[in-house]
Amino acid sequence: MKFYSKVSLALCFLYSFSQTAHAYIDPETGSYSTQFLIAGLVVIAYVVKVYWKQIKSFYKKIFKKNK
Repeated sequence: MKFYSKVSLALCFLYSFSQTAHAYIDPETGSYSTQFLIAGLVVIAYVVKVYWKQIKSFYKKIFKKNK
C-alpha cells in the first residue's frame, strides 16, 4: 500500500469512532454563508447574461436538425 492510502485508511478508521460534537453555527457564519451563496448565483447569472449568444449558438449547433 502506498503511504497516502495508509493515511486515508487510518483517518477513516479514526473518524468512524468519533463522538458527537455539541457545536453550533453562529449567526455570523450563517449570514456569511448566505451572502456567499447569493453572490455565487449573481456571478453565474451575470456570466450567462454576458455569454448568452455564444451559449445559445452552441446549443443550436448541438441540437440542429439535419435536413
